[in-house]
Amino acid sequence: MDSSAVVLVAHGTRDQRGAETVRRLASRVAEALPSQEVALAYVDVQTPLVGDALDDVMGRHSSVVVVPLLLSRGFHVDVDIAEAVAAHPGSRAVAQLGPDPLLAALLAGRLRDAAVPEPSHVVLAAAGSSRAEAAEDVEVAAEQLALEWDGPVTVAYASGTSPSVPEAVAAARADGAATVAVATYLLAEGFFHDRLADAGADHVSAPLCDDDAVLAVILSRLGSG
Repeated sequence: MDSSAVVLVAHGTRDQRGAETVRRLASRVAEALPSQEVALAYVDVQTPLVGDALDDVMGRHSSVVVVPLLLSRGFHVDVDIAEAVAAHPGSRAVAQLGPDPLLAALLAGRLRDAAVPEPSHVVLAAAGSSRAEAAEDVEVAAEQLALEWDGPVTVAYASGTSPSVPEAVAAARADGAATVAVATYLLAEGFFHDRLADAGADHVSAPLCDDDAVLAVILSRLGSG
């Protein structure tokens, strides 16, 4: 039992579209790593939870690398995943997916795919967290997006943190923006992405999904990129 495995850890969702997107991403990682077992786990809503997945996978492998399929630090990374890893000697966690310049380029591409004219004002919409380090990561993601986009970029959150996306869209219009777009800083479809359509923006980009750039970030975290 001297082999290694990878456990991808997503948030979890009741939305079948989002769940399928994450499963598709996990399948792509498995295809890219044919010599390793790749398992999918969650921190909420869906099963198996990360601790249960590690119980299972470590019965077959001497070492496991845990990859958070999350876009910033926060409770799930620093507590849920960290505690599960600490309870399973032989496992280790790598950094979450964001911020990353590859994701910034993908965000800009999603905006252009949505026919957003430059230099429109862009509101980067993240899920939100009560932890300061999560907000710090989102601010870095916004700075990276600003390098890829010819126009102002501000930050907002779909839940739990201010400003909300509708507040940020309204603030951009109050500052004179003729066109406001929401850049969806979410991995998959679901409740949060659906809410963005009601934020008052002129355009809302698609989630990051299982794009090649997301796969490349995962492989880079594993040292395989």
